[in-house]
Amino acid sequence: MSNQAGPAVDVSCCVPLAERRVPAEAAAVLAPAFKALGDPVRLQLLSMIASAETGEICVCDLTPAFDLTGPTISHHLRTLREAGLVDAERRGTWVYYRARPAILRQLAALLTVAPTT
Repeated sequence: MSNQAGPAVDVSCCVPLAERRVPAEAAAVLAPAFKALGDPVRLQLLSMIASAETGEICVCDLTPAFDLTGPTISHHLRTLREAGLVDAERRGTWVYYRARPAILRQLAALLTVAPTT
């Protein structure tokens, strides 16, 4: 299994959307990530991956947390990989996942809202 990742976008692209229109190129790159996170299972999976104490987590630790089949979990993880949100590395029979902090920062920056006074 290779480290599949979606295209990267420059962090400077991600001025909060409340401050400036999102450039078309940035929107095209970031939209698949938002779409992937639109599913509750994928959002939970990403949360588990991103919050793993060692920075990565084995699929063997992810699957039991859900009342879903292994192939369904694999489908969701593939969607997260294809959206560029996580990287995967096969080690023997197991696959380990780690979040891609750069794209998570880009998504967070885009959604930042100035505090109201």
